Amino acid sequence: MGNPFPRWTNWLPVQIVICLGALGTVVTAWVWYTWTPKYTRVGYQPNQPIPFDHTIHAGQVGMDCRYCHSFVENSAHSNVPNAQVCWNCHGPGKVKSDSPKLEPLRQAMDTSNSNYTGAPIRWVQIHETPDYAYFNHSAHVNRGVSCVECHGKVNEMPVVYHAKPLSMGFCLDCHRNVESHLRPLDEITNLDWEAHDLDKDQFYAYLAEKTGKPADDLKEADKNKELNARLVGARLKEMMNVNPPQDCAACHR
Repeated sequence: MGNPFPRWTNWLPVQIVICLGALGTVVTAWVWYTWTPKYTRVGYQPNQPIPFDHTIHAGQVGMDCRYCHSFVENSAHSNVPNAQVCWNCHGPGKVKSDSPKLEPLRQAMDTSNSNYTGAPIRWVQIHETPDYAYFNHSAHVNRGVSCVECHGKVNEMPVVYHAKPLSMGFCLDCHRNVESHLRPLDEITNLDWEAHDLDKDQFYAYLAEKTGKPADDLKEADKNKELNARLVGARLKEMMNVNPPQDCAACHR
């Protein structure tokens, strides 16, 4: 009886094994790469047109993050400051107005400068959300999520770098354990804030004002508990009815 299969099928098992091996190699390489800091941009630290030292501005001087990033409370997107914001402090006769490091600023703003161009300062954006993911800054900031949760201790960075992975897993960990990431709204930009800095009586008075419940009753419920970050977050979560979504539609719209 003749062979009912074409001769080329003799090589079919070998071809299948080779294809499966190649596919497995590609999948392994892709998974391996996506789990590395390089993929999540951790450590990314580009040179900026002006060496803006956050340890001086946000650290020593104590400038509020919202002076430069003024849209974070009202917009889905945080803004990079324009040249006028810098010029407010570093214009003629002001702070270090003659510094060579500020030449790009003078070129952008000082019409009496021989190198004046009027062109905006081309800051390099460090933290970028992929086009396929949706992130609303105002929704987070107005519910007690501090800048430090996603950007790290920027006030201790001479040159700002990408400190957190900001991956899907990173976001989900926060959404699943939001109690550990909330703080009072007036401490959002205080990157050095710790829960033990809170005055217990003032905190429960604040909760009572917002919820309408007697402060003594709220305090009595927690009388045997330490006022730590998780407890503070749990009370704020209850007060502001924070229930972050965990399904795909939350970020992929």
